[in-house]
Amino acid sequence: MPMLSTKRLAFRYLPASKPGPREKLLVVFHGLGDSMNGYAWMPSELGLEDLSYFLVNAPDDYFGGFSWFDFMGDAVPGIIRSREIILGLLKDLTDQGLRSEDILLFGFSQGCLMALDAGLRAPMRLGGICGVSGWLAFQDEYPAALSAFAKKTKILVTHGLRDPLLPFSISAAQWRMLQGMGLDLEFQSYDKEHTILPEELDGIREWIRARLRA
Repeated sequence: MPMLSTKRLAFRYLPASKPGPREKLLVVFHGLGDSMNGYAWMPSELGLEDLSYFLVNAPDDYFGGFSWFDFMGDAVPGIIRSREIILGLLKDLTDQGLRSEDILLFGFSQGCLMALDAGLRAPMRLGGICGVSGWLAFQDEYPAALSAFAKKTKILVTHGLRDPLLPFSISAAQWRMLQGMGLDLEFQSYDKEHTILPEELDGIREWIRARLRA
């Protein structure tokens, strides 16, 4: 597989240290004010030698970092714009020979919202969606907005019981709603605020490892 690329967003492609017969790729969406550089630790911390990474910057500048949408104003136009960029990115990756089933999405906070929003609507079967400390946009549009592949996609979402930015009760209700629609969604809670814990990362690692073996 040649080096993967896109012209839609600034990116860093980190190929697997020990690739398998088919490339497996984790596309990573950062949170508000962060950047792709904020997730350069993932390959070493996850330690999954057969997994490649595609880190991207969100499209909007935000106080030295980047943003996927206007968090303080009208978020709708930005979410829809960023969704189309992400869906285009997924097409770019498959056009370069990557199987959609070998693509997993990971997002934190705003990035979690975007991973779910685009992943649940994507016109292709993905290898999985993992979202941390986020929420669901356009809740009233589901289940009609679900793609034909959404119920076949493995999903893991995690959230902090003490999250001061995104109340646990709101996110938990949204994930239960999606479970009730027949989605294969696993929900894990942690005694944390708006961050990622080492033990949480352990669970994410094992969940991704299971997807790589599927």
